[in-house]
Amino acid sequence: MLNLNKFTDKMIINSCKDIMLTVANVDDAKFILSLRLNKSLNNFVSETSTDLLTQQKWLIDYKKREDLRSEFYFIIKDLNMNPLGTVRIYDFKKNSFCWGSWMVSPNAPRKTAIESALCVYEFTFYTLGFKQSHFNVRNENKKVIKFHERMGAEIVCNDTLNTFFIYKKELYEHTRNKYISFLTL
Repeated sequence: MLNLNKFTDKMIINSCKDIMLTVANVDDAKFILSLRLNKSLNNFVSETSTDLLTQQKWLIDYKKREDLRSEFYFIIKDLNMNPLGTVRIYDFKKNSFCWGSWMVSPNAPRKTAIESALCVYEFTFYTLGFKQSHFNVRNENKKVIKFHERMGAEIVCNDTLNTFFIYKKELYEHTRNKYISFLTL
């Protein structure tokens, strides 16, 4: 049931009331770099170059993976198209996907995190047809681990660096009712 052909490079995913996900482009490099270099946000992400051209090159290479439908990188925006953060879906397996590169600007409305997570799940479960998500969070990132646990994600295992989760569509559907006020259905 996975249908990656439904995805277009101009797609806007808007299943939440106050935000949307738009496909990242090279023009977004400066905003992405501002998040990745922000000391209050980058404790749990891989290091990146401070060079804008390096970020633009990464996005050019990413667009090739997007064309192959093996990865999608989104800019989280408010309804006025102001950028609020980033999120990426990747590592597609038969019925499962991973998501990460999730960074929300400190200036974004507080509900941006929950709405962006809901948008990811609405899109991946109902548009693309995945049955579950698999992802990991750095062990020190307690706030995000608690977030995923509140959403209903199950811890599969831990190692010295990460906590590994799965989140099945059935669990999301149960939890979805709790957050229905954030969705536009």
